[in-house]
Amino acid sequence: MTPLTALLLVASSTAATPTILVSRQLLAAEHLALGDVVRLSADPAARAPREFRIAGVYEPIPDPARLGAPALEARLHLPDLVALTADPADPASAESVLSINIALADGEEAPAFIRDLDARVPGLVLREARAPDERDVTFVVLDRFHLAIAIVTVVASSIFLLALMVMLVDERRETVAILRLIGLRRRRIVLQVLAEGLFIALAGAAFGVVLAVALEGGFNRFFQWRYDTALVFVRVTPAIASRAVAVSVPLGILASLAASWDLLRRGALSLARR
Repeated sequence: MTPLTALLLVASSTAATPTILVSRQLLAAEHLALGDVVRLSADPAARAPREFRIAGVYEPIPDPARLGAPALEARLHLPDLVALTADPADPASAESVLSINIALADGEEAPAFIRDLDARVPGLVLREARAPDERDVTFVVLDRFHLAIAIVTVVASSIFLLALMVMLVDERRETVAILRLIGLRRRRIVLQVLAEGLFIALAGAAFGVVLAVALEGGFNRFFQWRYDTALVFVRVTPAIASRAVAVSVPLGILASLAASWDLLRRGALSLARR
């Protein structure tokens, strides 16, 4: 979009004045209203301005790369934009374009379409929109950074959970000894330990998912207000919740089994002797 310079707010509005759309942020920042007429110029010195009437307001597409930068934008009809940005000294400026976006019905045919068009019209620079650029590389780095944080968090929390389970199991030494003395086999006690670990892991995973869903709306509203954007910062989807449960439940069961293993492999008399 070509940078435009707002010059003057005119109170009156005429039907012949071309219309534009302005972003919600621009409308609020300049205290504009629907029906107001503004003058726009493509020149930084505000030369050769043209009048436009505000016909509507739109919400800009959220872009994480522009987080914190106000979206002070306006959308013009293509003929009005060409007339506003055309260079009078260059007659061909109103008849030429720098880039064209083409949407294919089948995105998988993009490579073949690029090869065919390049052979028909030499000299064009063709690029698939899904090809990685600098911004995509930045988000790949961020994604790997978040993955590293997640791995460290899971490992640290697993160690903490194991230590907690060891302390809890140690407090149940006499209970395990009594169960062994009354004739329960190790396999029966192991199954009980696994059942308890499964219940604790499921309860913890459910609590975490419910807490994340409950805080999701407040977290998004706060940061959307802070940065004045419609960008969604947190989204708890069924896939994410399922992945969290799939990771936490096995870890909880393994932690309870590892913590109880020392008691399960010892004899009943040694457990009863403190």
